[in-house]
Parts: sequence; structure tokens; C-alpha cells
Amino acid sequence: MYRGLYEEMAADSAEVCRQREHAAFDRAIDLMASAGAADATAADRTEAISFVQRLWKLLIDDLVQPENALPEAMRADLISIGLWIIRQSDRILRGDAHGFDTLISVNATIRDGLR
Repeated sequence: MYRGLYEEMAADSAEVCRQREHAAFDRAIDLMASAGAADATAADRTEAISFVQRLWKLLIDDLVQPENALPEAMRADLISIGLWIIRQSDRILRGDAHGFDTLISVNATIRDGLR
């Protein structure tokens, strides 16, 4: 009886985690879309970049943990994507790259894979 209840709670917890991750990606995408608008300010761009970088740093920190249940190859791919996102957002912040479209697209693809 207790084992079944525990397994049910664990499954719910995984679903809640996916919902939180999905919401975090939604927030990052919304911020980047606003930051990419013609009337966006430097503060808008900084806020968007700061959020997306914090999000990916948290995800990478989780992905490198040995207890992470994702397959090793998938973890490596996601880490690589995350590092690229951090570098690309740094380039935007420095003015070496313009626009958030590619970052939005990549983050939306990852977000959609959480479903």
C-alpha cells in the first residue's frame, strides 16, 4: 500500500518538476521576445539574458550530477546546447550579435520536448 502511494507521489513530483521547467522556459522565451522588440531597452536585454543564463546554469548543474536519470548522451547534448546559449547571449549583451530569434527557437524546442 505505501509503496504504491510513494510511487504515485514520485510520479507526481516528476510531473511538477517538468511543469516548473516548462514555466521557466516560457518565462525566458517571453523575456527574450520582449528584449528583441524594436522598443526594447538595454535593461530589457540585460534582464532577458540574465534570466536565460541563470536558467541554463541551473540546468547544466543538474545535468552534470551522476544521479541525473537522463541518458548520458542526451545530458551531454543538453549541456552543449546550454553552453552555446550562454555564449550566444553573452555575445548579444556585448553587442557582437543581434536579435534573440535563434535563442528563442532553441529554447522553445527544448521546452516543447518537456511535454
